[in-house]
Amino acid sequence: MKPSFDEMTASDGEIRDHYRGYARWLSNQPDDVMRARRDEAEMIFRRVGITFAVYGAQDADGQGGERLIPFDVIPRMIPKREWSEMEAGLSQRVRALNRFLHDVYHDQEILKAGIVPADQVLNNAQFRPEMMGVDVPGNVYSHIAGIDIVRAAQPDGSGSYFVLEDNLRVPSGVSYMLENRKMMMRLFPDLFSVHRVAPVAHYPDLLLETLRAVAPAGVIDPTVVVLTPGMYNSAFFEHAFLAQQMGVQLVEGQDLFVRDGFVYMRTTRGPQRVDVIYRRVDDDFLDPKAFRADSTLGCAGLLDVYRAGNITLSNAIGTGIADDKSIYPFVPKMIEFYLGEKPILNNVPTWCCREPDDLAYVLAHLEELVVKEVHGAGGYGMLVGPAASKAEIAAFREVLIALPHNYIAQPTLALSTCPTFVDSGVAPRHIDLRPFVLSGTEVQTVPGGLTRVALQDGSLVVNSSQGGGTKDTWVLEQ
Repeated sequence: MKPSFDEMTASDGEIRDHYRGYARWLSNQPDDVMRARRDEAEMIFRRVGITFAVYGAQDADGQGGERLIPFDVIPRMIPKREWSEMEAGLSQRVRALNRFLHDVYHDQEILKAGIVPADQVLNNAQFRPEMMGVDVPGNVYSHIAGIDIVRAAQPDGSGSYFVLEDNLRVPSGVSYMLENRKMMMRLFPDLFSVHRVAPVAHYPDLLLETLRAVAPAGVIDPTVVVLTPGMYNSAFFEHAFLAQQMGVQLVEGQDLFVRDGFVYMRTTRGPQRVDVIYRRVDDDFLDPKAFRADSTLGCAGLLDVYRAGNITLSNAIGTGIADDKSIYPFVPKMIEFYLGEKPILNNVPTWCCREPDDLAYVLAHLEELVVKEVHGAGGYGMLVGPAASKAEIAAFREVLIALPHNYIAQPTLALSTCPTFVDSGVAPRHIDLRPFVLSGTEVQTVPGGLTRVALQDGSLVVNSSQGGGTKDTWVLEQ
């Protein structure tokens, strides 16, 4: 594998400018002190209940799969100049994706122009015909987007940012971004007096402002709720956390009902009309009358109210077509088509296995590539060629030949590394970044995002469901 770009240390061994003060501080911290801080963080996270449920998983004692996401006490730092460019690229990308969503559910100009293959959209499981012709406030479909960013070393020794994937349906992880910052300020308050770190604590206020801004026309003081599948969902902590931080009700499907063309929630003081639902429930389970009849997680009749314009869903039904991995390769062309601009952030080179030539290349280079399911998430259903056994590659080859349209492939990027405190002390570990982009009357991004870290030496899989951890992300304002 190619050498990685290290966030703190240049290839010549010099500490990068924005890390110098912190590196001096870190070199004076004994391992036992850092270990004590890490243990303190784990104790507090456990006490507060900041857990992540992994379906079907068990711990060493055979107990259920609810566990902490490991938290690393060494932050990832981004200088202001780099962040400003990344922020502009994120805004550009999300604006284009929202234009694409409006287009495919209305005039389908990009399909008629042949820029995105029509069958790849119209025959996609994530495309919702029920949304054809439905107008949503401000033409915004994805109000909350999580865009996964990676950094890879370039031949000149620099590191370039790439978009790895777009998460537009129900992106998760922002609660961990907020809790990580609170933890770092608690454990190392002195560092925040030395470093001018851009704040993130205002995210819930921005989120509520965004949700209220996209309420149905004519609603002056909208009622916002967070819809959760329930306490057994893997991200339930986040659902409850965000509702509490925004000061709105956390509801389940059974708390909602439709009457006279509007959605209401049951309260101790009687029914209350709901105007905006920040839903953390997938499309299929939102309305048993329209989608899965066996769903108990949604609200019967919700789609009719939505189509009538009497409720806003965030994110909109049907946004999944824009974060499907088979659509991802076309996003740079979307930016040019809808915005008339060149992409600020580049994609990772991608082979679409539905294309015969691409499939032939992928089959010939499986041991070098990362192959992903187009509908996959959480690090499941993928092959990391360089880390796979011959038997695993052979088995995956058979699946790929049988169902090529289900997969894309990308080169095995040497994700950048960041110093991480592990059992043996401070060591480099691979990381990515998920900034959270809010789209209402304007596009806004809190500085930074959730840095995920692959805690196993050499591993490139950062997903929490696969044992990855998280770091606080510092955007430096100087």
